[in-house]
Amino acid sequence: MGLKQSLYQQLVPEARASGISKLNLFIVGVVLASFLFLALETEPVLNSDPRWMMAFNVFNISVLVIFTLEYIARVWVAGVDPQYRGFGGRLKYVTRFYPIADLLAFAPELIVMALGGGGSLLVLRVLRLARLIKIARFVPAFDALGAALRRSSSQLLTSLAVALALVYVAAVVLYFVEGVGGEQQETFASIPRAIWWAVATLTTVGYGDVYPVTPLGRFFSAIIAIAGIGVVALPAGVFASAFSDELRERRERGTRQ
Repeated sequence: MGLKQSLYQQLVPEARASGISKLNLFIVGVVLASFLFLALETEPVLNSDPRWMMAFNVFNISVLVIFTLEYIARVWVAGVDPQYRGFGGRLKYVTRFYPIADLLAFAPELIVMALGGGGSLLVLRVLRLARLIKIARFVPAFDALGAALRRSSSQLLTSLAVALALVYVAAVVLYFVEGVGGEQQETFASIPRAIWWAVATLTTVGYGDVYPVTPLGRFFSAIIAIAGIGVVALPAGVFASAFSDELRERRERGTRQ
């Protein structure tokens, strides 16, 4: 077996009959360690220690190098699959979801670092969350979640549209009741301000920083709060049903095989 074929079996989960390869297990470990260091970098006590800052810089550079080499290797071995052979095949491969996530996990930060823009790295650190997707490709549950989202996308979009419409209607009602004709001209002075209250109420969060004080405002608020229970439960029920159907179909396919 050649190096390319061997590396293909190590990097591509679909090429293995079962289990995760040692190389991919190492990548998962690096991803988890990068999340740990991302959290530690936000600690002011550690940021004021030059030794920790040096450790953070060395670790982050090492991670970027590892992910760069991994990405190059994945693009190279992708040609083992007939659909990704040649320049056109490689181009098709790098535009897929997982390769794009792999690129976002290191490329922006590496480019800015190479250009000497150290300050900009603070903003780019949020892109490190893309590294979570590198783990998702090895966990079947994440794949099932994605499939469930795709099969229930139309129902979820409908639920979202209903929720947004209800938020807007609730904000308009409380604006006229509390802002225009009520006692809270400042808190509900505009519809955009009332939207914050509507979102907090309909999602059943209820921060309590904004609330109606007039009897009519409280009446409408009670109706909106009750409606919010259904708005929150509807997409949860849709997704739970789709996820259950996806798992059942996967079990059935596994049994037939």
